[in-house]
Amino acid sequence: MRKFLYILPIIGLMFIGGCATKTEEPINDEDKSAETLYNEAYDYLNKTSYQKAAETFDKVEMEHPYSKWATKSKLMSAYAYYKDEKYDDAIAALDRFIRLHPGNKDIAYAFYLKGVCYYDQIAPSEKEQSSTKDAYETFSQVIAMFPDSEYAKDAKAKMALIEDHLAGHEMSVGRYYLENKEYISALNRFSTVTDVYQTTSQIEEALYREVEIYTLLGLDDEATKKEAILRRNYPDSKWSKMASKLVSKD
Repeated sequence: MRKFLYILPIIGLMFIGGCATKTEEPINDEDKSAETLYNEAYDYLNKTSYQKAAETFDKVEMEHPYSKWATKSKLMSAYAYYKDEKYDDAIAALDRFIRLHPGNKDIAYAFYLKGVCYYDQIAPSEKEQSSTKDAYETFSQVIAMFPDSEYAKDAKAKMALIEDHLAGHEMSVGRYYLENKEYISALNRFSTVTDVYQTTSQIEEALYREVEIYTLLGLDDEATKKEAILRRNYPDSKWSKMASKLVSKD
């Protein structure tokens, strides 16, 4: 989510180091060829030639599908596509890895990287948020399926940021409706924030906007209730002070 959210460094790919070292046991010519291709792809990756790296990792799997390097290459190919910002290709490769190798030792990282692919595509809050929701869902899977993995903590942190972003989207749309005097539509958006995203940074303004709209609609009792909630929970907030002025007007 480069345009909006701080992204923690990728902490995965534990399997990279040492994967391409020489093995002690004898290997046949096909495995040597597969290992050579893998090392070549890995060199491309280190040189930031991500497209070439992805293509070469894919070649390992195509030419040596039964070698031990083929499985490694599937995930490395996805990572190379991710680094090249070809997120659709990366997600497709990750979905394939997850489907074919559900018991692999790096499966938690595959789910995590898929979430990051969506996360990096999150749009500004005023735009459509499908990638945001996909990122949230995927990180939820990481936490649910791999709670003790090294990726769960980072996934949880990103989910908190995503919730704030989704709340911001609701606020942006709500303000648009409010400016156009579509009060019920605006109220629905602000109420989504107060009902669903109560722990986000958007909650204070959302409560104030509810007070504002209820006042405009002449629903003074509802406005007073919301103002009391805002004042009780955020007594020093500028939104609380503004809301108090609204309900005190005769």
